[in-house]
Amino acid sequence: MDDCAVYRINDRQAIVESLDFFTPIVDDPFDFGQIVAANALSDIYAMGCLPLFALNIIGFPRDRLPLSVLEDIIRGGIDKCTEAGVPILGGHTIEDPELKYGLAVTAFEDIERIVTNAGARPGDALVLTKPLGTGIIASGIKRGEVAAEVIRRVTRLMATLNDAGARAVREVGVSALTDVTGFGLLGHLSEMANASGVSAEIIASQVPVIPEAFERARAGKVPGGTKRNLDFVRAGLDVRPGIDEATLLLLADAQTSGGLLAAVPEGKVERFVARLKELGTPAAAVVGRVTEPQAWRIAIRPS
Repeated sequence: MDDCAVYRINDRQAIVESLDFFTPIVDDPFDFGQIVAANALSDIYAMGCLPLFALNIIGFPRDRLPLSVLEDIIRGGIDKCTEAGVPILGGHTIEDPELKYGLAVTAFEDIERIVTNAGARPGDALVLTKPLGTGIIASGIKRGEVAAEVIRRVTRLMATLNDAGARAVREVGVSALTDVTGFGLLGHLSEMANASGVSAEIIASQVPVIPEAFERARAGKVPGGTKRNLDFVRAGLDVRPGIDEATLLLLADAQTSGGLLAAVPEGKVERFVARLKELGTPAAAVVGRVTEPQAWRIAIRPS
């Protein structure tokens, strides 16, 4: 259940490969291209690796949209990959009634530097590098219910690379690593817990969230994917008094280009969080801890 395929080519090195694509979640094609690229690169960063190059994957409805839209999407992807120091070396486009854009991303890494989601140990702190709520906000954008300022702010957040978090991981070292995307924080944490043979505890008050997403969750304006995420993990949750349904939905919200979630040994937490802040990640929050295996996989308490 890791974020990438890893193919060992010799005793020391491996090719790390990932693929991601999706339909538009914002109106501006350039912004869409940037978000897609940041999201696709994130899977490589979530293995503690540095991406080497990428290839475009595009489905485009040329009978319904002008080619200028396609140009702007590709330009956004190139702009974000250039920021990451990653060349896009080509790709493939097909005609498709529904617009889709994505990237296949490749890294070449020393095996000892690759971080999986299977190494979390009891006592590790759980550290998150971006706030939650982009799935709920993206759903509101599609419905025309989100203010322009919020759209700009959340677009910048989704287009923010996870390269700084990956640098901190490589410099400080962590036990396990993943990114928070389509399965939400609870889904990806449950994968980490299962792969590592541990349980976990989340402190809800310490989890950074987009304020407007919390407002929409409290109003019941939540996309179906987020609800399905929560339904999928609910049987493995130990929900303590003081946690409401809106909080659970935020913790399960399906993120686009979310942050990294790291399990960090106790002796490295202070240094790791400080380095994240120095590098300017959108968040550097200790949101919980890894615990001993028990009947309940993930406990959620208010504080």
